[in-house]
Amino acid sequence: MSETRYDRLSRGLFVLAVVLVVWAWYAVFVQVPTERTMGVVQRIFYLHLSSAFVALLSFLVVLLASVVYLWTRKPAWDWIAVSAAEVGIIFIAAVLISGPLWAKPVWGIWWTWDARLTTTLILFLIYLAYLLLRYYTLETARQATLAAVVGVIGFVDVPIVYMANRWWRTQHPQPVILGGSESGLDPRMWYGVLVTFAAMLTVGALVFLQRYRLEETRHAVSELRRAIGRLE
Repeated sequence: MSETRYDRLSRGLFVLAVVLVVWAWYAVFVQVPTERTMGVVQRIFYLHLSSAFVALLSFLVVLLASVVYLWTRKPAWDWIAVSAAEVGIIFIAAVLISGPLWAKPVWGIWWTWDARLTTTLILFLIYLAYLLLRYYTLETARQATLAAVVGVIGFVDVPIVYMANRWWRTQHPQPVILGGSESGLDPRMWYGVLVTFAAMLTVGALVFLQRYRLEETRHAVSELRRAIGRLE
C-alpha cells in the first residue's frame, strides 16, 4: 500500500513531538531555574501554561471553522471544528488537573471558586456539551449546524478566561505575559515556556490530524453506505 500524505505528515509530527517533549522535560527539570518562593512545584507552571495556550488556540479554531461552516455548509469545516474541539477538551482537562496539583502545596487547597478557575471549568463544560450534542444528534446536517452555533457562542467564554485575573481579584497570580510593568519571567524561564509550548502544540497538531482523518474516513464510509443502499 502506498504511503499517503497523511502518513508522511503523521510520522513527521510524531517524531517531532517525541523530540520536543523530551527536550521540554529536560528544559523544565534540568535547565530552568527553581522559582525562589514556590520551589520545585512551580515547574508544573510550564505544562499548565502551555496546555492553556493550546486549549484556547484550539477553541479559536473551533470558532473560525464553525463560522465558515455556517457560511459555506462545506463538511470539511465541520470536521476541522470537531477535531479542534476534541484537542481543546484534552488540553483544558490538562489545565484543570495540573492547576490543583500546583495549587495544593502553594495555596493549601485543591480548588477555590475564584473567577479564573470557575470560568475555566465553565469553558470545559461548554465544549463537553458541544461534543455531547454531536453525539446525541443523529441527523448529520442538523448535528453540524447546531454544533457550529454552540462553537460560535461558546467562544465568548475564552476571552473571559484569559482576562479573569485582570478584571477581578483572584487566587491566581497576576499575568506574566502582557500583564504590565510588574509582569514578566526570568529569560531562562521563558526558554522553558517556549520549548514546552512548542512540544504541546506539536502534540495537539498530531492529535488534530488523526482526529480529522477519522472524521474524513467516517464521512467516506457513510457516503459509500448510501451509494450501496441506492443500488439495492
